[in-house]
Amino acid sequence: MADPAAEIEALTLGMMRAWVAGDAKAMKKLLARDFMMLVGSTPPQLLDRPSFLAAAGQGFACTRFTMREVIVRSHGKTAWLSAGAELDLALGAKIWRGGFLLTDLWRKGAIGGWKLAERSLARMDGDETLAPAISRLQLWK
Repeated sequence: MADPAAEIEALTLGMMRAWVAGDAKAMKKLLARDFMMLVGSTPPQLLDRPSFLAAAGQGFACTRFTMREVIVRSHGKTAWLSAGAELDLALGAKIWRGGFLLTDLWRKGAIGGWKLAERSLARMDGDETLAPAISRLQLWK
């Protein structure tokens, strides 16, 4: 793929599909060795690569996702993806469902291509007055 933004979006979709399928082998292939995931709980929690892979197979499942508002910015050999996403996450018996902000930092290596180095998941605020108020602050409009 010539367009890094399209490639990064496709890789993120592949990662999400692998998580929904519980396909640890596919996830492992996409994750950098030093992968870290920040989960927007109170207080926020980190999962390293081994912890995330184990958790994804034993109690931290993504059972459904829909990506929307995807923005990808390339910075040399890294790319930053930010997206609104509707997620259904199962954390043991607890269901965590709704709108999330998903951010991914992808890093391109000489061997193996793009790998997911960092991921953050945080619940989005449901106050519908915030987005229009922030939009009015944008100088380019």
